[in-house]
Amino acid sequence: MLIVACIKQVPDTTQVQIDPVTNTLVREGIPFIVNPYDTHALEEALRLKDRFGCRVAAISMGPPNAEGTLRKALALGVDFAILLSDRVFGGADTLATSNVLSAAISKLHTEIDEVGLVLCGKQTIDGDTAQVGPGIATRLAYQQLTLVDNVEDIDLSAKRIRVRRKLEGRHEIVEAPLPAMLTVVRELNRPRYPTVPMRLTAVNAKVEVWNNQVLMLDEQSIGLKGSPTWVSKIFSPERAKGEILGDGFADPEGTANMLIEKLLDKDMLTV
Repeated sequence: MLIVACIKQVPDTTQVQIDPVTNTLVREGIPFIVNPYDTHALEEALRLKDRFGCRVAAISMGPPNAEGTLRKALALGVDFAILLSDRVFGGADTLATSNVLSAAISKLHTEIDEVGLVLCGKQTIDGDTAQVGPGIATRLAYQQLTLVDNVEDIDLSAKRIRVRRKLEGRHEIVEAPLPAMLTVVRELNRPRYPTVPMRLTAVNAKVEVWNNQVLMLDEQSIGLKGSPTWVSKIFSPERAKGEILGDGFADPEGTANMLIEKLLDKDMLTV
């Protein structure tokens, strides 16, 4: 069985700045990192490889320099690394992105091995949409298990998986048939570090590059042409300074009345 981990190269959001004139991201000098949630998806794929002897493929859609992201995955122990890179893939929203990724997964399933699991981070830190993983599952007709914080068991002979999902205030145990797509949260595991020998091996390891001549997708369904949504504007939120009302210790009732009046004046409260 083949496990596919989808990873993405993203700008380090702790260092991202916005141009106040153009309202666009300032990309010059900003380092790129592996999307943090995706590192947990990759780690879980490698743990399942250790437990069940599966093979792992890491795929990423991005510009040519995203090859570095996949070399990090090779240094951790993945068996295949595929970079989906083509100018016609550029400008893709989540719909067009999931189209390209699902086509690549189908190709891996046909040419490499039967795909049993696809693992994605629950979301990316640059888009925060949490839509690509579910989009892949929908296109491939895979079972969709989101917000997974523990893979309880996999029965390869019966082709079933049991996971625990982290929900608000509770957990949910779900069992589903394979193939399945999992989006994972950070509580799932602690990512490993590559060893020095694996780092050295990854330097010369092969990262396959698949463009649209390989995937043969309709250009109207990918990239900017295949994206029905787009970002019209990016801006830094303006945060108004807070206001202190009354003395809640000496006069709690009077302070509460002041707060109610303020909320009523701002139409934030109805009576």
